[in-house]
Amino acid sequence: MRTFTRSTAAVVTAASLALLVSACGSGGEDADKGTGKGSAAPSASATSSAPDTKALSSAELEKLIVEQADLPGHQVQKAKPADLVKSDAVATDKPSCKPLADAMSFLATGKPAATAHRKAIEVPKSEGATASPKDALGALSAPVTSVALGSYDGQGAQEAFASLKTAGTDCAGGFTVIGGGEKTKVTKVAPESVSAGEESLAWTVTVDMDGEPFVTKVAVFRKGGTLASFSTLSLGGTVKDLPKAVIDAQAAKLG
Repeated sequence: MRTFTRSTAAVVTAASLALLVSACGSGGEDADKGTGKGSAAPSASATSSAPDTKALSSAELEKLIVEQADLPGHQVQKAKPADLVKSDAVATDKPSCKPLADAMSFLATGKPAATAHRKAIEVPKSEGATASPKDALGALSAPVTSVALGSYDGQGAQEAFASLKTAGTDCAGGFTVIGGGEKTKVTKVAPESVSAGEESLAWTVTVDMDGEPFVTKVAVFRKGGTLASFSTLSLGGTVKDLPKAVIDAQAAKLG
C-alpha cells in the first residue's frame, strides 16, 4: 500500500490539521452522527440472476459520489492524485485477500470501468474561533473515511462483491499487504453488521503498526453495477464505529 502504516499517519495528520484550521475559523459545526449498526446480514452475491449492466462514466460517478452538502458535520474533499495508488501496486501474500487490501487502500475492487473518490473527515465539535488543546487533539484523531465508487460492465460489480465476501472469510486470521517496498501485517478481520444497497459487508480490521494494534473499519455495498467502498481510520489508532453517516449518505445518492 502507499503504505497503510507510516504514510497513513502522515495523510491523517495533514487532513486533520487542515480540518482544524477550517473548523476553528468558522466556529465549527455540530455533527448529526448516526452510530448504530445495521441489522441486515450480508446477502449472497447475485451474479447468477442479475442482468448485465452498462458501466457509468467517470462524469456520472462524480455526480453520484458524496459531497459536502450531503454530509453535515464532515469536511468532504476530492481525492488528490497523491492520495491514489494503482491496483497493481498493492499485493497480498494470500491472493484471495487482495480485494480486501484494495478496499483498505482507497481502491475500487476488481476491474471497474470508471471510479470516483472522496475523503470525509468528521468535524470535531468546537465553539469559538480559537481551538483549545483538547480541540486540537480531537482534530488530529478525527475519523477520516475514504470513499471509492467503482462502476462495472456486465456483472463486474457482483463479481467484485463476491470476491470481497470470500476475502472476509479466507482472511479472518490475518494476511500481509505488500506495497511501496513495505510489508504491513493485518492480524485480524472481524465481521460487522451493515445494511445498505442491494448487498453489503463490513469488517473491523486490525493492523500491526510497529507492534501496536491499529484498528480501522472497512465497509462495502453494491447498488446495481456500482460498488461503494469505505475505509475509516484515525491517527488515534482506533475507530469505534462504522462510518454510518457517510455510508447512509452515499446509499441515498445512489438511490
